[in-house]
Amino acid sequence: MPLIAHLSDSHITTGALAAEPASGLYRALTRVLALEPRPDCVVVTGDLVDRGQEAEYDVLQELLRNYPVPVHLVPGNHDGKAPLQRAFGLAETSYAAEYPGFTIVVLDSLRPELGDAGEVGEEQLAWLDGVLGRRAGVPAFVCLHHPPIKVGIPGMDAIRLADGPALAEVIRRHPHVVRVLAGHLHRVVTAGFAGTVLSVAPSTYRQVDLGMREGRPVSFVAEPAGFLLHRLDGDECVTHLVHTSHTGAPVTAY
Repeated sequence: MPLIAHLSDSHITTGALAAEPASGLYRALTRVLALEPRPDCVVVTGDLVDRGQEAEYDVLQELLRNYPVPVHLVPGNHDGKAPLQRAFGLAETSYAAEYPGFTIVVLDSLRPELGDAGEVGEEQLAWLDGVLGRRAGVPAFVCLHHPPIKVGIPGMDAIRLADGPALAEVIRRHPHVVRVLAGHLHRVVTAGFAGTVLSVAPSTYRQVDLGMREGRPVSFVAEPAGFLLHRLDGDECVTHLVHTSHTGAPVTAY
């Protein structure tokens, strides 16, 4: 039964504050390897690095260099498209990975002109429609950084996906989409979306406070870091939260 580990918002950086985000990602990656059975792949839904700089992607490359499980990288608003492509040899930042029992579809919602908000855009939505249509009988995971709906945290809702309704129209046409995977919120959020389920992963670094009052600034709290594990059984998908901090769980070095 396929297993997909869903990590997010590692915010790898350089300099005086580099140790904690790098350690957080490494803890998550080694926790993934200790799971039995081992997941088929890892998806990291954006904000891979903190400032979109080449030196930060060098650190990320080092962390992933000998990793024995396929890793699919999704760009977020803190990423830099060109440095990401150069570092990992990506021809495009939106792409599909086809496994025997499932499909991973990566969307690029990074739009510097929108600030920290995101957008998929008409061209990419048409591409998504075609990709999903090619394997209509195979469960699909559509992965992007920005959540396509409001979640009740005003500061984060202001920088969500700008064209969420347009994405919903495409997803609704493809009932084999078992999950839409996102990040950006730095906390676990689950919601119905376009006939499927939206799953937002926590950060492997630090979490966002549940500040639901209008006008309250976005702030961070020392809640446990972790990732989501999506388990496929036929066309049924179950999602588990796996903590990677505040825990004595086993890890496997690589």
